[in-house]
Amino acid sequence: MNSSSTLLAPDERGVAVVLNPCANSPFLLLGDHAGREIPRALRDLGLPGAELDRHIAWDIGVAGYGALISQALNATFIRQRFSRLVIDCNRDPARADAFPEISDGAPIPGNRDLHLAERLIRIADIAAPYHAAIAAELDDRAARGLPTTLISLHSFTPRMAGFDRPWRFGVLHAGDSPYSAAVLARLRAEFGATVVGDNQPYTMDEVDFTIPHHAGGRGLDYLELEVRQDLVADAGGQAEIAAIVARVLPAALADL
Repeated sequence: MNSSSTLLAPDERGVAVVLNPCANSPFLLLGDHAGREIPRALRDLGLPGAELDRHIAWDIGVAGYGALISQALNATFIRQRFSRLVIDCNRDPARADAFPEISDGAPIPGNRDLHLAERLIRIADIAAPYHAAIAAELDDRAARGLPTTLISLHSFTPRMAGFDRPWRFGVLHAGDSPYSAAVLARLRAEFGATVVGDNQPYTMDEVDFTIPHHAGGRGLDYLELEVRQDLVADAGGQAEIAAIVARVLPAALADL
């Protein structure tokens, strides 16, 4: 990519897709990795199309099941339209892995040896407006006196590094979330502890950015929910998972 002050063409600048804005639900839904678009200027990052269909490029199913939960709960859903390979919006942009050079064994040619100026453009054009949209929605909710629980929706590949992952759901937290504990208890009561992971298949740690930045900075409770991708790979699966999550979220909130 030639050096310039912007990465996105005029028709690519709606980075944050906002469904049901200014809704009154106590939940604000987020989809950091819901999209898989690549800005045209980056020429697919040098990847064949088959790689952009894989989990390395996006959280499969999140856009679909997130939209259904948004509709069911009358909740705002803010999702990011560009691939996590362009910039991972759930990483501090100062981290090297916000611009991965390798993902699940696949080299990402368009991220190799990025100059600082190229990183700064991706931050300014994609990560900054996405997080600004979240902050603006939270500011509006605070101004209207609405309580907010942040729900960050993710999905995970069924197999990673030669390991078949047994979990259907994963609840990620930093040990500071009563709401996450309530959702974990509800899901385990319904499906069993062996298929509902507590900080599985990932642990919320210093790598995560969105929840610590937006919930931690405002003293909000939260849930970072992972769903195995084979369960949400098609419309039927997305509807099934959305129905479960839309039932569990308010029930867990009532438990508190």
